Amino acid sequence: MIRRNFLGVLAGGSLSLQPGLKLLSDDYLNEIASLSAGAPAGELATDEDYWAQIGQAYTTSPQIINLNNGGVSPSPRIVQDAVERYGKYANEAPSYYMWRIMDQGREPLRENLAAYAGCSAEEIAINRNATEALDTVIMGLPLDKGDEVVMTRYDYPNMLHAWRQRELRDGIKIRYADLDLPSENEEQIVQSFIARMTPRTRVVHITHIINWNGQILPVRKIAEEARKRGAEVVIDAAHSFAHLDYKIPDLGGDYLGTSLHKWLSAPIGSGMLWIKREKISKIFPLIPNDNPRSENIRKFENLGTRSFPIEQAIGVALKFQEAIGNQRKEARLRYLKNYWAEEAARLPKIRLNTSLDPRYSCALAHLGVEGKEAAEVESFLFSRYKIHTSPIKWEALNGVRITPHVYTTLKDLDRLKEALYQLGHG
Repeated sequence: MIRRNFLGVLAGGSLSLQPGLKLLSDDYLNEIASLSAGAPAGELATDEDYWAQIGQAYTTSPQIINLNNGGVSPSPRIVQDAVERYGKYANEAPSYYMWRIMDQGREPLRENLAAYAGCSAEEIAINRNATEALDTVIMGLPLDKGDEVVMTRYDYPNMLHAWRQRELRDGIKIRYADLDLPSENEEQIVQSFIARMTPRTRVVHITHIINWNGQILPVRKIAEEARKRGAEVVIDAAHSFAHLDYKIPDLGGDYLGTSLHKWLSAPIGSGMLWIKREKISKIFPLIPNDNPRSENIRKFENLGTRSFPIEQAIGVALKFQEAIGNQRKEARLRYLKNYWAEEAARLPKIRLNTSLDPRYSCALAHLGVEGKEAAEVESFLFSRYKIHTSPIKWEALNGVRITPHVYTTLKDLDRLKEALYQLGHG
């Protein structure tokens, strides 16, 4: 039905997909939304005609197969155009258009992000990336010497650095939960965090999707255990926001940071901070203002001159996300991962370091090759097949992370499978 409808749209001329034409407009987004309306996520996940239309929204290189979308995702053309349009607008008279006109667009954007995230607009601050958002909380939380923080060595390096700086500066103590990845034992994961909690535990830091191998952690269950012990919960959602289908309050945390230039496909250098409303006043802003004890979430946006074009174009990326739909996007991303990973897991020299159980992974996956270092695998894939991946050697992981996105085609992944076959039998 979706395929016939789309062909009807093309025939009727209301959505032109001819190369070179400017097709990415509100009309385009409305058509995408209407064509997918009512379609079960699982059914649409394998509809290549539908996803081909989504893929045309992107301006990705025809020479390089980008499978490192977990680092930074490209933005659709409609988002790129918005950044350019806002930039030209600002440059007509920067101090006037930025501060008197474009600055007024932050409140509608805040409301739209909050509606998407399922929380209050008074809990959302717009910033530049997950590191800035989470560092605001890590550096701003009132902690005393001897207070303990539970996290894992698989957390993102910038977050490890931030907590270790507080350990050095303030005398807090970090206790590391032991994870054996990949894991399909939810109870074991939860218990690994519980085992490190003590009466001195004040904070539990949880990465929703671990960036190294795509492991999804049972955030809510860990958060519930932390709360039983009087600890607050900081959630790193850099890789889960606009990737998995959820609302922020469902996770049970107190604080959350994410990048919007990953799975939302917002402009590069955009992020978001969420703080439960009653917790705002206790967090000192990373960049000071005149009232650091304020209960107003806007105290975390005191950046001085910022990129207004990037900020305002976030709203366009959000509209693009909503036109596809969270459930449909998650189903497609998991399908793309499974398309290559299920075969790779059967190759004799390949070790898949990511679960294929849908409860524990989605788009991101990591693999190692027997007898080869991460850099060797990455170099082989790019030099021989022009497949761009991320070499990762971290803790027990030694290989590459492979991350498709909604514009990735099965033809791209067939080339990946060909390359992995050579590695797996080489």
